[in-house]
Formats: sequence, C-alpha cells, structure tokens
Amino acid sequence: MNVLVMGAGQLARMMALAGAPLNLKVTAYDVNSAKVQHPVTGEIYPLTLEQAVAAADVVSSEFEHIPYPVQAVCEASGKFRPNSTAIKAGGDRRQEKALLDQAGVANAAYRVVQTESEFYAALEQLGLPLVLKSALAGYDGKGQWRLKQQADAAAVWADIAAFMAGAEHSLPQAIVAEQFVRFDREVSLVGARNAQGETVVYPLTENHHVNGVLAVSQALPSNEALQAQAKQMFDAVANQLSYVGVLALEFFQVGDQLLVNEIAPRVHNSGHWTQQGADTCQFENHLRAVCGLPLGSTALVRPTVMVNILGEDYVDPAVLSLPSCHLHWYGKGKRPGRKMGHINLCGDTPAQLAERFLALSTLLPEAGFPEVADVAKTLASKV
Repeated sequence: MNVLVMGAGQLARMMALAGAPLNLKVTAYDVNSAKVQHPVTGEIYPLTLEQAVAAADVVSSEFEHIPYPVQAVCEASGKFRPNSTAIKAGGDRRQEKALLDQAGVANAAYRVVQTESEFYAALEQLGLPLVLKSALAGYDGKGQWRLKQQADAAAVWADIAAFMAGAEHSLPQAIVAEQFVRFDREVSLVGARNAQGETVVYPLTENHHVNGVLAVSQALPSNEALQAQAKQMFDAVANQLSYVGVLALEFFQVGDQLLVNEIAPRVHNSGHWTQQGADTCQFENHLRAVCGLPLGSTALVRPTVMVNILGEDYVDPAVLSLPSCHLHWYGKGKRPGRKMGHINLCGDTPAQLAERFLALSTLLPEAGFPEVADVAKTLASKV
C-alpha cells in the first residue's frame, strides 16, 4: 500500500522506517515547500498535492497545523485518516476544548478570549493564576502566557494583543484562558483506534518539560486504576471523533484524577519510547490502523526512558556503550531548541533502568540537556 503523509519531518521519517517491513511505501508532502518527497532519503517526486493524493491508498498526517485548503484536498479524497475534524481540533484550542466538552472528558475550566473586555471577564470568572494559550499556532511552549497577579494584567494583555495583531494565519486568532491546575505530574497516553472502533493503548508515560518543551518521557509499570481512567478518556475522545490512527492525550494528574491538557491527533513525541520499549511501536500501529491492518500489542516489554536531543547535533558516542541504549537522529540542520533526535534507554526492571539512566545523564552535558540529570536522580530515588 502507498501512504501519503502530510508533513515531511521526523514523524513521517519514523513512519516510513516502521512501514518498510510491512511493505508499506510512505511518502510525505511538505506543506511549506509544496513538494512531495521521500521522508528518509529526501528524494523529490515530480507530483502535485492532487496527484500524490490520487496515487495514495491512504492519506495521513504527522502534525496538526495543516493549512485548511490542503486538508480539504485530503478530506475530499475519502482517504484521510484521521479525518479533518480531528486534525482541526488538534490545531485549534477552541475546537479542542469544545471536543473535550462534547466527549464528557474532564479538563481545566476555560474561557475563549478575543477582546480586552473578554480578557478581564475571564480573570473575574476563572480567578488567578491563569494560563493563557493562543488558539492557533501555539506549540512547544510558544504562544503561552502565565498571569499570577492582577498587577501584571495590563502588561500581559498588551503582549497578547501584539501577538494576535502580528499573527499570520488565515483564521481569526484567539486566546484560550485556562484556570491554573496545581498538578502532581504530567502524564500522557498514546493509543490507536481502527475504523471498526477497536482501540489499544500504551502504558501511561510520565513527562518532564523544560521551558514548555518535552525533555524526558518515562514508561514504567503503571497504576492500574489510573491506566483504566486514562483508557476511558481516550476512548471517549477517539469515539467522538470517529478517529482512525494513533492519538495522544496529555494529562495533568491531580491526586488520583486526570484532567486532559491537550490532544495530539498523530504519533507523539512522548510515545517515541515505544520503538524499544513496547511490543509494537506507535509508528507501526498508526500505519496498521490507517491501512486497515490488525492493531499490534501495546504491551510494555521493558521499562524505558526517552530523552529528547534539543538543538544539539552531537552526542558523545559513548552513550552507545550503555546496555540497551539506542540513538535516533532525524537528519536535521542544527538550530537552537530544535528537536534533532532522541535517545531511548531500557532496563529489565525499573531499578536497572534508573541505574542506567544515571549513567547516561553523566554523558549528557547540562547545557545541552537541562534538568535531565535531575530527572534521572528523581527516578533513582523512587525505585
């Protein structure tokens, strides 16, 4: 089968690598250059979007910020999986919040803000502190503000107003104001749903962010009750969307309760650990789902940690001398903060993984991998 992926980044690359053993040919459409290319070799194919969609058996996506006209071409083909409704919800926080409400899934109280009067009304209704997020074009910590005290409100609104005025987007920009959640930790659930409505989910993953960007994900044996709660919420959202493919839900954990923070209608950074730590990786399961193949087992084979490589094009090769350590580069040019690759590290037990993670952290300089050593020490203290 031929699978065309909207977006030509690392996620399309890893889909192509996972699909090759299944004889699935993956090509990618770069929405910025409007070129069709091989996501691993970079070879350019002389095809228009319409020609590439016509030649594909299935059309999918590696990210949610796809221009609406491009989505319209994909949706009209009848081959787009997941559907455009899901992609739009992942790319617009207003639609995302409405989806969560429709699915009956708990999330932070919020108000949609477009004007100064609506901004101050949100402060009054939700209270402080507040987290304010751009409805469009906000990701990896960008387009976000925190308001902790009333005295800062005017300055924060001025910054938001300037951001909205300068935003280049075909749709009206807005801000989603959310009640600040005092959470215990951030976790995510990655799962897959096929066209028949069958779902499988991976174990909950604990995530650590630095400046709004994912730095470390830990996949360890999880609490059964919490896992069941996350699965119920996943099913509610996936069924509401008639979803086909891999979907990720990011949660705040507050005590023994989960609140959905965001959804991602695609394979997800916090699921990269599945390449070495799960029976079937998220990239293969996404392709299985969209191509109508049986879903693979999501069982945790062994405890695993994923460390993002952000803005660095060099890692000490000594990391590969560590047992069960795997390095994944994305073939990108170096740029500050850019996701350049990731490291997966496994252990037979949580204690063994913690020991190996401490050893790995000594080979990763603090300047390039901030707070990774702290996360490793915290994990070691818990096992």
